[in-house]
Amino acid sequence: MSIQVNQLTKIYGQQVAVNQISFRAEAGQILGYLGPNGAGKSTTMKMLTGFVSPSAGSASVCGFDTVTQSMEARGVLGYLPEHNPAYLDLYVKESLYFMAGIHQLADKKKRIDEVIEQVGLGDEQNKKVGDLSKGYRQRVGLAQAILHDPQVLILDEPTSGLDPNQIISIRQFIKQLGQTKTIIISTHIMQEVEAICDQVVIINKGNIVANDTVDGLKKSYPQKTLEEIFVQVT
Repeated sequence: MSIQVNQLTKIYGQQVAVNQISFRAEAGQILGYLGPNGAGKSTTMKMLTGFVSPSAGSASVCGFDTVTQSMEARGVLGYLPEHNPAYLDLYVKESLYFMAGIHQLADKKKRIDEVIEQVGLGDEQNKKVGDLSKGYRQRVGLAQAILHDPQVLILDEPTSGLDPNQIISIRQFIKQLGQTKTIIISTHIMQEVEAICDQVVIINKGNIVANDTVDGLKKSYPQKTLEEIFVQVT
């Protein structure tokens, strides 16, 4: 139940967006994937989820190659993109039934009711997605990502648009999921990394510039906060 990335590279024309990166994330681990804008974070996410093919190197999800076994890899993967592409004209519950159909879930109603409860959408379930606040739309995206109970979750800015109370509850939920699943979180929020991540990978200009535990990074840069370390290495 792990993610394995080996010499993964993506080149667009003359620009090297991601340059021979390697890292792994194990089951029961939450990995924070950090970098400034344009560093290659989203490109990496898209390669791991099979939406973009690498120029070189490889990535696997639970042993399935993301290029040659993309359907199998997607079956064990849940993905929350940064710009959550929820169907705005559908009602919340309707959108989840639509996703449950795609994943061919056996007991759709039971699983949808569970997920609505888990992500705190109970009061919003009969509203149109387009009428929800950004924070609640984010919860719909998270519900869609976990609906088929995937072994691996890739979350791009999962607490974007949430108020402080929502952030705390969603972080607690992600931490709970991370006890048994492999989770990669792309975020700009250092507090989030310190609160929930076991491992940190920092990418800058397509290259990995740090790969360590939060404690390990702090030991390597004594008297520095995670934010200061991030600024120094990028």
